[in-house]
Order: sequence, then C-alpha cells, then structure tokens
Amino acid sequence: MARKAIKVDSKRFARQETSRKQDIQAKRKYYLIVCEGTETEPNYFNGLKKSLRPGMIEMVDLHAEGTGHDPLTVVNDALEIRKRQEEFSGRVFDEVWAVFDRDDFPAQRFNNAISKGRDVGVHCAWTNEAFELWFLLHFQFVQHGMSRGQYKAKLEKELAQKMGLPFAYNKNSREMYDLLIKHGNQEQAILWAERLEAVFAGQTDYSNHNPCTKVHTLIAKLLYPGKKEDESMNDYLQQRRENVRKRA
Repeated sequence: MARKAIKVDSKRFARQETSRKQDIQAKRKYYLIVCEGTETEPNYFNGLKKSLRPGMIEMVDLHAEGTGHDPLTVVNDALEIRKRQEEFSGRVFDEVWAVFDRDDFPAQRFNNAISKGRDVGVHCAWTNEAFELWFLLHFQFVQHGMSRGQYKAKLEKELAQKMGLPFAYNKNSREMYDLLIKHGNQEQAILWAERLEAVFAGQTDYSNHNPCTKVHTLIAKLLYPGKKEDESMNDYLQQRRENVRKRA
C-alpha cells in the first residue's frame, strides 16, 4: 500500500487559502446535492458548506424506503426535486448532483443510474463501494476493494494515530468533515481519487470499478472552481502555486 504525504508550509497554505476563497467568491454557482444516504453523506456535505458562501449548496437527503431507493431512483428523485425546488424558490441550479454508493445494489441499476445521470444532466458522485473510501483517501492510497467494515477499521486506525487517542468511527457523525480537514489531506485525497479513476479510464462497467469514487469531482467543483474539468489536480495545484508565487 503506497503512502505519500504532502509537506505543508503554513504561510504558503495561508496564501493558497486566500487565493482559493477569492476564486470561490468570483465564480459563485448554485448546487443541488441529493444523497442516497440519510446521515453520512449529508453530514459530510453540510460540514463542507461552512467553507462556502451561504446558499451555494442546497442539500436534500433522501430516506431510503425498502429496496426501491437504489442509485437509479436517486437520479430520478434528483430530477423531481430540482423541478420542485426551482418552481418554489425561483432559483435555477447551475448543477444537480446525485451522491450514491455501489454497496450491494444490482450492477445494472448502478450502471444505469450513471448512464441516465449523464443523459439528463444529473452529475453522479458515486463511490464503489462505500462513501468511506473517500474519507480514507484523505490518509492513504487504496488499491484494493474493501467492505464498509474494513474502511471503518482503517479510518479508526488513521484518525487514532493522528489524534493520539482512541477513535471510534460513527457513520452518523456530524464532525467527519472537520476531522478530515484537521487531520487528513483533502488535496491529496483528490490526487489519489484521480489516480484510481485513471485505472478504469474508458471503461463503462462502473459496477466493477472497485475501488473508485467520483466524489472528488464534486469537491473540486465546490472548493476549486478555477480548476477545469479536464485538468488534473496536480496540474491545477502547480498552476495555482505559480500564480501565488507571482503575486507574492
């Protein structure tokens, strides 16, 4: 298991944060995020909202009901919720995202959800197989698929080491975003998620892309709006560092 850490220069980090916040303020967009999960994903994105301007994200968490609330249903719900929210508020969302996991949903429903999302303009921040993969990438690169329970154990070990005390992961915790920002490395997580994505480049059998996540594409949209969709995080960071150096 490969591990790589980024050395953080506090002054440089402060300049980069200032640049990032100016970037966000200059390019404000409105997002609707519809989550399959009722706690883990909504709590994470609600934590992230504190980094953004008020009103930039409209969160909708869906409560799974029986077996009908699978990834494809989440995409359909996102369409209905966008229509309802836009009619009610008069605000037009710039982007609509559906957040869901592979879990043990049928492969066809998972693949069809991603295909339909692409066809109807709903971006899919999916993870195969569990959202906790995105959390773990803040600490280490993951090359092999694992169960949600195995992700939990590795997260607990990483955070316990960082915090210097025992840590019990609670998927309903409202503190995970703050913990990941404080003890993990978000930019490194994006870099590693892109590395996983590259492993399956050009393949559309998404249910077999394990481990893999597209959550980083949504995070990059929200926190690094200056990053182009086809631009790697590494190239973006290098360009941003060069811009900061020129302004210093």
